[in-house]
Amino acid sequence: MKVAVIKSTPSTVLHDIDQLLEDAQVSSVLNPQKITILKDNISWHFPYLSANTTPWQLEGTILALQRRGFQDLSSVHNNTVVTDPRKGQRLNRLEPLYKKYNIEEYENFDPKQIKWVRYEPKAKMLALNKIYSRGIFIPEYFIDKNIIHLPTMKTHIYTTTTGAMKNAFGGLLNTKRHYTHSVIHETLVDLLAIQKEIHSGVFAVMDGTVSGSGPGPRTMHPHDTHLLLASADQVAIDAVSAKIMGFDPLSIPYIRMAHERGLGCGDVREIEIVGEDIEQYDLNYSVGDNMASMVGDMLWFSPLKSLQRLFFHTPMVYLFVFGSFFYHDYLWWPFKGRPRQKKFRATSPWGQLFESYPAE
Repeated sequence: MKVAVIKSTPSTVLHDIDQLLEDAQVSSVLNPQKITILKDNISWHFPYLSANTTPWQLEGTILALQRRGFQDLSSVHNNTVVTDPRKGQRLNRLEPLYKKYNIEEYENFDPKQIKWVRYEPKAKMLALNKIYSRGIFIPEYFIDKNIIHLPTMKTHIYTTTTGAMKNAFGGLLNTKRHYTHSVIHETLVDLLAIQKEIHSGVFAVMDGTVSGSGPGPRTMHPHDTHLLLASADQVAIDAVSAKIMGFDPLSIPYIRMAHERGLGCGDVREIEIVGEDIEQYDLNYSVGDNMASMVGDMLWFSPLKSLQRLFFHTPMVYLFVFGSFFYHDYLWWPFKGRPRQKKFRATSPWGQLFESYPAE
């Protein structure tokens, strides 16, 4: 239950990530002889700082791992109904880094690359066994490999905050993962239990150099917060991140339930925090709503959720997929997102660092 926290600058960030992994004792948690999967976080294919894994977060992690003898690195990208992973890698300037450091890339829904196999969890499931009555399927490639999650520090419309635990949602569940939204907190706890069973080691490096507040994981306000976090305890790193953003971690169901089930430590008072004194931080973030989240709240969490099988388990789901895609990509991005990012990058030192990375 150790979480490393470092305050960083654009000129020192690669060195700081190296120190971060040292402080979080990555070499004692992960076996360098195993393949290590880098699981980036592309919440949106557009280059929206605070929503997606940053290029310095990825590059710093790769360099720090290679210095410690982790030579067999790969990356698994997940597809979503509203996000194009290849477009996301390109626009967020990650693709040139995978090529530069010879990182083998996989897409978890490409049947030529990844085979999905039925898995029977040893841990008692809270939700997944009910949602997927025909069985839980996972990518076979994940079994007996290390995984390093690369989330960002941000809020989320359905889970309040999102970070290391939520990053498994796209990788371990198939394209019908929207079935789980009404029990999203239980789902994240189930996924962490499965990760502990299938991976040889689990670790997270979280980018809080730019963090996001508002109706995330996409339509947020980006803020310079200059922080980096790392831990082998996925619950603890999410709890510390939530605390920094101004939330009570144990009031967030997925953190509390994971803590209660012994999957990690969600009580910040019991976590060993190395580096920054997080008591000085209270970003006072809030979540709020956007048009897409209000529709989701109505269909997943209101009395209308009794009809969700009709809405989401039939071809009607494509109406909601199109609605979300159109709202985010053709309304919010051109009229709010792109101007907001342009202004932010012009004034933020991290925005300027982003511009220094090569675009493919």
